[in-house]
Amino acid sequence: MNAQAPIKLIDGKAAAARVLAEVAEEVREMKAGGVAPALAVVLVGHDPASQVYVRNKVLRAEECGIRSLEHKLPASTAEADLLALIRGLNADSGVNGILVQLPLPAHIDETRVLQAIDPLKDVDGFHAENVGGLSQGREVLTPCTPAGCLRLLQDTCGDLSGQHAVVIGRSNIVGKPMAALLLKAHCSVTVVHSKSANLRELCRQADIVIAAVGRPRLVDADWLKPGAVVIDVGINRIEEDGRAKLVGDVDFDSALTRAAAITPVPGGVGPMTIAFLMKNTLAAARLQHPAPSTPAQFPEAPCPSIS
Repeated sequence: MNAQAPIKLIDGKAAAARVLAEVAEEVREMKAGGVAPALAVVLVGHDPASQVYVRNKVLRAEECGIRSLEHKLPASTAEADLLALIRGLNADSGVNGILVQLPLPAHIDETRVLQAIDPLKDVDGFHAENVGGLSQGREVLTPCTPAGCLRLLQDTCGDLSGQHAVVIGRSNIVGKPMAALLLKAHCSVTVVHSKSANLRELCRQADIVIAAVGRPRLVDADWLKPGAVVIDVGINRIEEDGRAKLVGDVDFDSALTRAAAITPVPGGVGPMTIAFLMKNTLAAARLQHPAPSTPAQFPEAPCPSIS
């Protein structure tokens, strides 16, 4: 991109609206064929942020015509009881997607719970079967935030082949799957983290920077080469001038002096996460009810095999 061109704000709300419209149209087609996609959402406890997230997910599902089934359990729920609920949802042919809202209470083993979900209903893409499949380049249900980030990049840049992408952060939820998706899109990928040497210098080499570390305003203009495209996954609550506000992992105002395109916080990646949860629910329904002679459809179009 031309470093002198006007900065392009990557509008996640508008992009998410397009994705949700696509999902709604496909849901109508599925219903016409006799299949009504359904998403089960499990919330354990009363964490305020989790309650907001679940409410937003349920609203988006309803807007798309996806039936939502809410299971709200007390914080004291035993792990065995939660696992029993998941087994029941796995066996229920009327449930296509299962989402267990994180975090879980401390007495519940998060990994054990996530691995109990049927991989074909794992709309978060956290099951080991889906994680492994993604690393192998297979078509699987993929974590929603990285999938949403990839869509934003493709909408902004078009073909990503040959671009150098730096992913800041190596979490299982964003960093690692993001790197796998970028490799699949034929980028050259560098993953940096808290133990990386010359972290800033590595980022300065990137055509694409994805910041996902949970550190407020870590990345400023000095981390970016002119014309870089920046995807800010961070959502950090800080106190500033006596008020609480949300900021990303990128110092937005500083980055504007270098970036060719950038996501704001809020209004960037966040809306895409929920949109791709709906897209994953649709994909899961297609996996469980494939049309005759029609291959299952995943959220991202298949890419050719890479070496």
